[in-house]
Amino acid sequence: MASGLVRVLQQGPRCLLAPVVPKLVPPVRGVKKGFRAAFRFQKELERLRLLRCPPPPVRRSEKPNWDYHAEIQAFGHRLQENFSLDLLKTAFVNSCYIKSEEAKRQRLGIEKEAVLLNLKSNQELSEQGTSFSQTCLTQFLEDEFPDLPTEGIRNLVDFLTVIGALLQSSGPERTALFIRDFLITQMTGKELFEMWKIIDPMGLLVEELKKRNISAPESRLTRQSGGTTALPLYFVGLYCDKKLIAEGPGETVLVAEEEAARVALRKLYGFTENRRPWNYSKPKETLRAEKSITAS
Repeated sequence: MASGLVRVLQQGPRCLLAPVVPKLVPPVRGVKKGFRAAFRFQKELERLRLLRCPPPPVRRSEKPNWDYHAEIQAFGHRLQENFSLDLLKTAFVNSCYIKSEEAKRQRLGIEKEAVLLNLKSNQELSEQGTSFSQTCLTQFLEDEFPDLPTEGIRNLVDFLTVIGALLQSSGPERTALFIRDFLITQMTGKELFEMWKIIDPMGLLVEELKKRNISAPESRLTRQSGGTTALPLYFVGLYCDKKLIAEGPGETVLVAEEEAARVALRKLYGFTENRRPWNYSKPKETLRAEKSITAS
């Protein structure tokens, strides 16, 4: 051990005088680890902040590069319709907006002549569009479902109800096509009684059968399962002149009877689930559209 210590002491001065060679470290591609950790930490803080208090939605008009005229023109092209830009701009101006802007100007102390805005409300266009769309939708539904009563047609129209601006810009025929493409298509996959709320389906069924000189329906329990369990299932059938006209399921006998009445009404009105698709051919030209325009 002593001899080893002597050798180290003899080599000491040469070790001290030798130049220091730096240790080579392979370069790391990308961002430094410390910066990446800080970036992940800031990102996590931002995520937690958004979870606690999400920011309010920002309207497109409040974002940069906003061009109102270009946006209005692009909206008309997206609908593939030839709108009058002035009428289309008027269609987006509500009377509440005009009143609020005039009130702001008054609070700022602007002169009375300058307070009034040179804008026109969309009330007239809204009334014209509502009148024409209701007439056109009623015609479409009456042609497609001739057995549907007037009350059902009215409920469907209320469910399906910018038409006024298009009516003045392109005429009734083009507006009818617009209503067919954008409003009638909302009925795709819809069930009749989702749009038409009926309180007493059995009473309505009795009235409809009476109009057709058919005897009142007789309900019978056809099948049942799990009557002593928490989830029973009953099937009730409706018979007229000893013929089964409809059958419906339910968790109780009363619910199954009401569902069977709804099934029978769908068959009477031609609004069954397996009905033929809507005819999207060009609508027929009638005098109803012209009457609605002249009336408005």
